[in-house]
Amino acid sequence: MSDTRDEIMSATYRALRTHGYADLTMQDIADETELSKAALHYHYDSKQELLESFLDFLYDGFTERVGDPDGETAPERLRALIDAILYPPVEDDDERVAFKTALLELKAQAPYDDGIRDRLRRFDEFLHGEFRDVLDDGIAAGTVRGDVDPDDAARFLVTTLDGASTKQVAVGQEVDCARRMLTAYIERTLTVDGDDGRVAEVDSE
Repeated sequence: MSDTRDEIMSATYRALRTHGYADLTMQDIADETELSKAALHYHYDSKQELLESFLDFLYDGFTERVGDPDGETAPERLRALIDAILYPPVEDDDERVAFKTALLELKAQAPYDDGIRDRLRRFDEFLHGEFRDVLDDGIAAGTVRGDVDPDDAARFLVTTLDGASTKQVAVGQEVDCARRMLTAYIERTLTVDGDDGRVAEVDSE
């Protein structure tokens, strides 16, 4: 079913961008494939089941894309992780915002839907773990201050990134400001001596 699943997941992505969560139907998704609605129901009993599978699909791609960020030092890896989250590899800014809008609609269902809530929690837990591990490595290597609490710092970074994405969708606020401020936080608060050689670059952006 791998090829068919990939086709359905791609179709779900396109349909969500076009219709949003509330108005999305199985027929909308089928229309984005060469499958009939009946064939789609053969693989997924309901829109709910399909969207849960879609979130699992996104999770697999997300963890592969942002896990183990590039960089020789912990501050470099933290910045790479932030960029990977704020700027997902899509064709253009409109597509990025359209997809973030669809995800925000899914997040809005989480308080009422255990399946969606559990899957979204996986994203947060994974991301928190990535930041925490990089910070732990930095403390051990002497590039991150020893008095930094990795769990608290990781939670702050994840929460701020989530808020930046929400603001981008809700009120059209660009994420560049969040990137600059988070970069300054890394370089002036987390990094040993408050400077890893890039503060001037942050000020000049």
